[in-house]
Amino acid sequence: MKNTYLTSYLPLFSILLFSLTFSVYGVEVFVDIFKKIGVYPGMREFLSDMQLKLAILILLMVAFFMVFAALKLIAETINGISMLFFSMDSDGELYNRVRTGSMIYFIGGLVSVLSLKSFLGLLIIFVLSSVVYFIYFVYKISPSLSKMGIFGVVGLQVFSWSSLFLTIFFVCLKLYNGVMASLPVMSKVKL
Repeated sequence: MKNTYLTSYLPLFSILLFSLTFSVYGVEVFVDIFKKIGVYPGMREFLSDMQLKLAILILLMVAFFMVFAALKLIAETINGISMLFFSMDSDGELYNRVRTGSMIYFIGGLVSVLSLKSFLGLLIIFVLSSVVYFIYFVYKISPSLSKMGIFGVVGLQVFSWSSLFLTIFFVCLKLYNGVMASLPVMSKVKL
């Protein structure tokens, strides 16, 4: 008998792996920024180089963990809503079919360790893992969907994710422009 809970720990490990890899890259970026703006020597008075990098790593890991956990929560909600609207399954068997898809993100997290020095590489690995999981998700639930149901699931997913990311992008752009306009000192710093 196959135990369906055998891979239940994989989402946590996937989130931890992606958080760690993005944080390791972020430590070097933050150290460079702190050196360029002249804050790094002052921070070194209180902490050694290793302690400072470890503190930045822990703070970034917490931040990335929250972001990836929120993305997982949003993804589960969007998946559940799409199955509610478009599938004929009322027993929850579709959830059991797609649970093994967490292995995709786990493998993506392991592969992301190979790209610690490249933010673009990390981002490509994460996006590729997400696209492969989406294809896997649609493939696994397609037997209980009509053709219009498949189009509905894909359309709802694309609409939900694109509106979420476009909203976040425009809010960040507005915030960035507002901060840069109010800080004339930052215009002199070359990052």
